[in-house]
Amino acid sequence: MGCYWTVKRSEPLKKGQSYVFVANHTSMTDIMLMLVAFKNHPFVFIGKKELVKIPIFGFFYKRTCILVDRSSPESRKAVFIRAQNRIKQGSSICIFPEGGVPKESVVLDRFKAGAFRLAINHKVPLVPMTFFDNKKRLSYTFFSGSPGKMRVQVHPTISTDHLSIEDTSEFSKEVFNLISNSLEADLKA
Repeated sequence: MGCYWTVKRSEPLKKGQSYVFVANHTSMTDIMLMLVAFKNHPFVFIGKKELVKIPIFGFFYKRTCILVDRSSPESRKAVFIRAQNRIKQGSSICIFPEGGVPKESVVLDRFKAGAFRLAINHKVPLVPMTFFDNKKRLSYTFFSGSPGKMRVQVHPTISTDHLSIEDTSEFSKEVFNLISNSLEADLKA
């Protein structure tokens, strides 16, 4: 596709450690770039159930992701149980906390609490990351995009050992601000 990537890491991940990975969701390329960034660290995506309806993609998607029906409290609860099982098996979990790709005009949409609640409940470290260029490479607007660089900044791991469920909202804001500030600094550079 004419794209090349660079992954800038603040620190190496510990082998055998489970993590919750979170990143801004900007493009159809986010999933592939996530796989490249953590190719040596097994993880599973949590994604919305509606995407299984997409021909061909949906077939593979439902076999490789933990699916959530966001309109169903039972489904959201079941996701926590399935994610817990995957964490116990040594896998990490990847969630795009915006809950979907925001409109073209939105740089970073507000975060949903699920990823942060999951990390806190299971005392799993959280790894925030910023995708800088994916929206320019392949956005959801037809006939947009271009070949070029796709940069990823993997920020320092954040421990959840000291956090309780009451800290979820503040924790979410902290990570939102980290990613938002990274995007703003990049725009000014």
